[in-house]
This record gives sequence, structure tokens and C-alpha cells, in this order.
Amino acid sequence: MTYEEVTEYLFSQTANYESQGATGYKEGLETTMALDEHFGHPHKTFRSIHIAGTNGKGSVSHTIAAFLQICGYRVGLYTSPHLVDFSERIRVNGTPIPKDYVVNFVESEKAFFEPLHPSFFEITTAMAFKYFSDMNVDIAVVEVGLGGRLDCTNIITPILSTITNISLDHTKLLGSTLEQIAFEKGGIIKPGVPVIIGEATPETRKVFEELAKVAGAPITFAEDEPAIVEYKALPGGIMHYKTNRNVEFDGELSGTYQVKNANTIIKMLDSLMDSGYLSSSNIEDNMTKGVKEMNQAFMNVMSITGLKGRWQVVRKKPMVICDTGHNAGAWEYLSKQLEELPCHQLRIVFGMVEDKDIYSVMNMLPKNATYYYTKGSTKRAFPETSLKVFGEQFGLKGECYPTVDKAYEAALQNATSEDVIFIGGSTYVVADFLKSRI
Repeated sequence: MTYEEVTEYLFSQTANYESQGATGYKEGLETTMALDEHFGHPHKTFRSIHIAGTNGKGSVSHTIAAFLQICGYRVGLYTSPHLVDFSERIRVNGTPIPKDYVVNFVESEKAFFEPLHPSFFEITTAMAFKYFSDMNVDIAVVEVGLGGRLDCTNIITPILSTITNISLDHTKLLGSTLEQIAFEKGGIIKPGVPVIIGEATPETRKVFEELAKVAGAPITFAEDEPAIVEYKALPGGIMHYKTNRNVEFDGELSGTYQVKNANTIIKMLDSLMDSGYLSSSNIEDNMTKGVKEMNQAFMNVMSITGLKGRWQVVRKKPMVICDTGHNAGAWEYLSKQLEELPCHQLRIVFGMVEDKDIYSVMNMLPKNATYYYTKGSTKRAFPETSLKVFGEQFGLKGECYPTVDKAYEAALQNATSEDVIFIGGSTYVVADFLKSRI
């Protein structure tokens, strides 16, 4: 089989939430544990950090991985979904898993795993853990796929757990209240393992506190004593931060929502230092809590880890920005960020998937923009014609386009050099856009 045939097999022949939605979600850990036993429990050969949450998981995972790599560790990074190629999901020191490894894994193990009828994510997780073990990584940063308690990544016992935040997303699978979703994501809290909570509400805080108490897990709420005390956006999209230790550093991931992520990341680094995993042997100046390494990690996270699609500026005149924020929690920040952009006309290439809270998101969209409604390459895509109808209810003006490329071409043709074009609303919309730019 070729790499293309193998990836097509994985996407088409296995249960796949990303393309099928709820019908592609496989609950429970039985198959994951069978796969793990078959491969000799590879996740036990390396330390790990486990990251869950509704928004911010990707930015936090990649930045922590970048920091650990700068400190000299051999770092595995497992995230989802990918934007351009499957291999983006599994990386060691920023390098994607080799295509021949993917092919060999599927060809040699298909006879074992096919009778189990595993999901796409179960196979991919088993592949990631085996690859990290084969590559002798020191530590792996593992992002939860969906939820936490029943997610197949939850077989690991990490040295640190993190939950970035909770908002109403995947409600058909995780629950219809913040408390229910917090319980599912809080399922990654392990006995005795420190857990960092990035953001909490009164409803979710109680859930996390109770889960941590039962598990005997030290819990820290990052927002109770914010590490970031000042921030400002610099020219070129750079974010400048000042911490409560009077330390300043810059970050290349722009967007005001990154302030919350930065606060969470610093608390995670504090925990790793307190535990002794990060020490003076890893960090050049331990007196400043690794500020040099922190600045390098935050300023070079995209090149170090391959992160894409987080307020990513892909062109200057007109300015073209893409962002994978795809739910109401993300758009609370994105809409404000877009409205504050200095430009002659804001043009938004926009699409969503059908299982998101479309009404809530569209209610937050900027009213002063011109919309180019479209859909990403997934069966879960919400029709662009229906998006236009919804948009009209909220006073949004725009037209429909069958593909992301056609929508972007129309926006670019209509734009002046002083306009801003934003591409987003769905990870699949951003993925289609970036694929066409490679």
C-alpha cells in the first residue's frame, strides 16, 4: 500500500468522528487497552503531559512541547486534527512521523486490529504511542481527542495534567451543561498527579475540586494568581507579555485569547519546575524561571513544532488571517479581535460544521463585515446556503460559494490593499485554505 492508500484506508474504513460526527465516535477504552497490550504498553516507556479542554489545547500543547525541546528533551507531540497531512498529528522534536512508518504500521498490524473494529482515533493513538516508544522520546505531550474520561489517550498516567477551559461544545456526546462537560474532561485527573486548570467558572470549579480531592491530585487554578499581569500587541502580530515576576517576553501566536493560554502555560512550567522535572540542568537561568527558554519557545513555536492556523497571517496586503476557532467559546475572543482590526473593509470567508452551536457563533460575528459563506471538505459541513439564511437573521451580508478556494478568490478579487480577509469558522475551512497554499 502507498501512504495515500493507507491514509485513505484509515479515514474511510474506520469509525471517524472528524468526518462522520457522532456516529463515528466510539466510547470506552476496551479496544484501546487491547491495542496497548498488543504493543507491549508503549506509553509506559516515556513520561507524558496530558492536555484537555474545549479551546486552547493545541496552542498550549505545542508551546509546552517547544519549551521542553529547547531544554534539551526529546519530545513527542500528539495532537488532532491535522490541517494538511495526517503525519502532522504525530511528531518527535517537531518532525512529522515518517510516511513509511505509517504504511508499515498499518500493513503489519491490520490483521490484528481489524477484528477489533477500532476507530480512526484508536488506531492513531496506538500508532503514536508505539512510535514515541520506538523513537525513545523522553516525554510526550498528549492532547485529548474528545472529552477526557473515555478518550483513548486516557490510558496514560502523566506527570502533569492540564485542562485549559470548558465551554459548551460536543454537547451531544459530552453533556448539555458545563458541569457535565467538566466531569468528562476532568476524567484525565489522576491520583497524585498535579493538575492545572486554565480557566474555570463557578459551575466547573466545583467539579474539578471534587475530582481532584477524590484523586488526591494537587490542583492549581491558573487564573487565581495570574502569571500574566500586562500584555500588548506589537506590530507584526507579536504579543508582548509581562509576568508577576517582572519578567517580560514575546510570543508569535497573536490574538487576545493567547493571553489565557500563556497564563496556563506558565503555571504548567512552574509545576514542572516544582516537581524537579525542569531544573538548572535544563534551564540556563533558573532564577528567572527559564525566561530565556520561554521567550524562545513562545516566539518560535510554529517553526519548532509545525503549529498552524492560530491567528496565522499568510499575507500582508491585503492582510489575510486564518484561525481554527470553531465554537462559541473561541468566537467570544475572535469576534472582538476582528472588530478591533484597523482596516478599510473586513471580509470573512466563513463556514461551520453542523454539530456546533451555529446560532451562538453567528450572533457574535462582526456586523460590519462582508461574508463569503462556504463549506469545508467534510460530510459534517453545514450548507453555505443555510449559513447565509442564518446570517441574514443577524444582519450579516454575504454571498455563497461552493468551496473555500472559490470563496477566498472572490474575497481577494474584491479586496483593496487596506482590507483584511479572515478565513475561519471551522478547522476544515482553514485546512482547505492552507492545503491550496502549499
